[in-house]
Amino acid sequence: MEYLKLLGILIIVVGFVLKWDTTAVVVIAAIVTGLFSGMDFVKLLEVIGKSFVENRMVSLFFLTLPMIGLVESHGLRDYAVNAIKKLKKLTAGKILNIYLLIRELAGVFGISLQGQVQFVRPLIAPMVIAAAEDQDKKKLSESEIDLIKGRSAAIDNFGNFFAQNLFVASGGVLLISSTMKSLGYKVDPVGIVVNTIPIAIITFVLVFAYNLYFDRQMTKWEGK
Repeated sequence: MEYLKLLGILIIVVGFVLKWDTTAVVVIAAIVTGLFSGMDFVKLLEVIGKSFVENRMVSLFFLTLPMIGLVESHGLRDYAVNAIKKLKKLTAGKILNIYLLIRELAGVFGISLQGQVQFVRPLIAPMVIAAAEDQDKKKLSESEIDLIKGRSAAIDNFGNFFAQNLFVASGGVLLISSTMKSLGYKVDPVGIVVNTIPIAIITFVLVFAYNLYFDRQMTKWEGK
């Protein structure tokens, strides 16, 4: 009977190989494993429901994939690029600075942007590339485009990492507070936010200055 508890693993393997519905396969595997483990059916449903609620934010990532397809299929990416080309004074570095500001302000209000998926790939990176090409009046090489893509992704990481604890009820603040209290340290969530503010400001100033320097460096690129 002990081996029957492993049927859930077999169901998942077979289901994935045969390309069955992923959600159905996982739920069936969980039910089979729970029943052969001697769990009450009602209790089993409670556990599955609780697990889904506690981890629902993880599954939200998959909802962004269709959104990317819709954004690109309806030409929003091309529209953003064309709009940038019309703004003569908006350089690549300035776009990155604007996005950094948006990212940090989102952290202040506890707004999760999931920036790499929703913004950087479909919008920010193409906008920065268009601004760089318009700024230097030349076609960028593949290596230069890759450098801009990496820089755009880095800006998102800077804004998210150093400003994510600016909201008192954010997951990071609550995790730090509860962990430190369990270790015997008196840590207040408001205190964490207060100490995060100078870090976010320093990050903004340093990255802002580097983006302006990045603009100057792009004028030295040869292009192809």
